[in-house]
Parts: sequence; C-alpha cells; structure tokens
Amino acid sequence: MLSRKLPIAAFTVVAFALGACSDEGKNQQAGAQTPPPQVGVVTMNEQTVPITTTLPARAVSYRYAEIRPQVSGIITDKAFKDGALVEKGDLLYQIEADAYEASLAQAKASLAKANATVPGAEANYERYKRIVNKGATEIQLTDAQTQYEQALADVESAKAAVKTAQINLDHTQITAPFGGVLGVSNVSIGNLASPTSTNSLVTLNQLDPIYVDMYESAGQVLSASGKYSDFKSETDLSKVKVTLELDDGSQYSVPGHIDVSSRTVDASTGTVNLRAIFDNPDNTLLPGMFVRATITVAEEQGYLIPQLAADIEPDGRVTARFVTSDNKVETRVFDNAMVSDNSWVVQSGISDGDRLIVDGFQRLVGGVDTVTPVPAKVNENGVVVDDKSSGNGSGGGSSGASGSSDGNG
Repeated sequence: MLSRKLPIAAFTVVAFALGACSDEGKNQQAGAQTPPPQVGVVTMNEQTVPITTTLPARAVSYRYAEIRPQVSGIITDKAFKDGALVEKGDLLYQIEADAYEASLAQAKASLAKANATVPGAEANYERYKRIVNKGATEIQLTDAQTQYEQALADVESAKAAVKTAQINLDHTQITAPFGGVLGVSNVSIGNLASPTSTNSLVTLNQLDPIYVDMYESAGQVLSASGKYSDFKSETDLSKVKVTLELDDGSQYSVPGHIDVSSRTVDASTGTVNLRAIFDNPDNTLLPGMFVRATITVAEEQGYLIPQLAADIEPDGRVTARFVTSDNKVETRVFDNAMVSDNSWVVQSGISDGDRLIVDGFQRLVGGVDTVTPVPAKVNENGVVVDDKSSGNGSGGGSSGASGSSDGNG
C-alpha cells in the first residue's frame, strides 16, 4: 500500500512546483510590460511674482473709549441697547439735570446783576473825569475808575460762571464721541454716576476702519538687506498690500495696507509691531480676533513652485522633482527660495519649459526613475485639480500641491 501512495504524493509536489514556476514567469512577463507610472506636471515659465510673508495678527479697534461721566448725578435714562451700533453724538445716558439747570439759572441771574452795575459805574467814572481838579480830587477819580473796572470784571466773571453752568448741564447728557459699537452697560437707571468712579459706564469701539497688528522679526525689518529695507517712510509703508485669512480658513475680501511701523523693538520678543488698516463695512473683523496676515513686500522675476510640491531640507534648502526630456525623475535643490503666498519663488536652477512634478508622488516610491508625464492644473489656492479639458486622470489633488496656477505657465 505504501509503495503505491508515495508516487502519487511525489507527482502532486512536482505539479505544484511546475505551477508556481509558470505563475512566476507570467508575473515577470507582466512586470516587464507595465508602463512607467503617470505623474502630473506643470510647465515652468518665468514671471513677475509677489514676494510675501505671512504673520500671526490680531484685530484692534481703530478707536476705543471708556465712556465716563463728567458730572455727578442719578442716571434717569439709558438710551441704547447693549451692543448697539451708534453714531457720533447719539445720546447714551441722561443724568438728572434739575440741579444743573438751577445752577445755570443762578449764574445767568448773577450775570444780569453784574451787567446792571456797569452803566452806573461807567457814568460815575466819566463824571469824575470831567470835574477832576474842579471840585473832585484825583483820589475820587481813581476810586471811580476802580469801581467801573470792577464792574466790568464782575461781568466777565459772571459770564464764565454761566458758561461753566451750561457745560455742566450739557454733561448731564452723555453722548457717543464717535460712531461705533457699544459694549454692555455697567450701570442702569437709578445708579449714581460719578467722575471719580473707577468703572466706566460702557465701552465704545470704532470698527470701520479697523487696525490689524502684526509682529515681525526685528532682523527682517531692520537689517539693511532685509525685505523691508525699502519701506522706511510712511508713504512707502502705505503702498505695502496686506491680505487676511480668517480663523475659519476663509479669505477676508477687503485688502488693506500697512499704516505704521514701530521704530522700537520689543525687548522680550525681539519683534517689531507692524500695523495695517482695513475697511470693515460689515464689521466682519472684531477687536481681539486672531487672523493670519500676508504682506506683499516686493515683486521679483522668478518661477513658482507650489509649496506642497516641494520638500524642505534640514538646512532650509528647498527641493523639488522634475521630469527630464527623456522622462526621467530629477531632484533639484534651491538655496535661496523666497515665499509667494502658497508657493516658493526661485530665480535660478529652472528654465522655461521645465516640467515640475506636482501630482502622483505616491507612484514614485520604490526607486521609480522613469515616468509618464501628463499635464496637471493647479488652481489659485495651489491645489491640484482635475483638468477635464486635458483628459488628465492624474489630477484630483492626490499630493495636495499648493501654489499658484501661474506656476503652470
């Protein structure tokens, strides 16, 4: 029985071995026929591109005021809703005015009394001037002159008292010093308002326009060779364009410009404060809001490489992969790359017509050195998108390349 089973088992092993060899041969033949993987490329063309820097920033009120009373009294009216928009001159609070109206009336009465004494004093003085040394002495003339001038002085004093009383009465109406957005009131009707109070009645912020504060390295701002070296005067600063990215990733639609640059360096952070100004008609930007500000500091001639189509070496150099004329993958290193939005700007090491790989990087693993380049498209946000018009199937953002669509020429 054993002698009959062994040949059958041996035959089975040989059959499996022959089948495995046949499959391996088929796989090798299929591998030899596999075409080079496709990668998405854009064609390089030199162009004028902006040089930018992106900084963390915070919105700050164009104007800010803590509304405080200038006279004491009971608040009889609160004329606004908390958080409301107000215009310059709008009534905010009314302080009880009876005592101040009475003071004004008393001051006016004192003025009328002072005015009443002037004509008599003046007539007496003129009479003594006519009869001096003819029945009147020099002393009498001097006394008459003094009384007249005292009467005139009393009038001026009474006028000042009337003006002061009027100012105090006017201050019983607390109005907005400028247009803006009110905070939450710290007092209500019936509370005592006092100039000596440590707390304000309410706060007021002007939001349109609005400031955005940024902080840049002092070395970048102040060095003679730095990218800010051409922006020394206020006129030059006003030409520097600034755009904002909001906290949710959306772009703020209204561009601004640099308004002022601090001439001092913060000793604790080593940074210089740059302040930009933006129109804010819809009050989208609010004081204290954190944003990302992109400053356009110059324009240069160069080539755009989307940032996510490139790698950063430990020494700070930028590397990117290109397809040569014989469809080989070539890695190039760039020493002095500059930033332009979501792209790197390089000025050497690239020529017009060079093909930059922006998509399909996952197909280059394992030492692949020959590829099939197909045209790709990079949108304005630096993302690789499907280009149905070119029939390119490599798009769709498999690499998520970031840069400018200008980079594809």
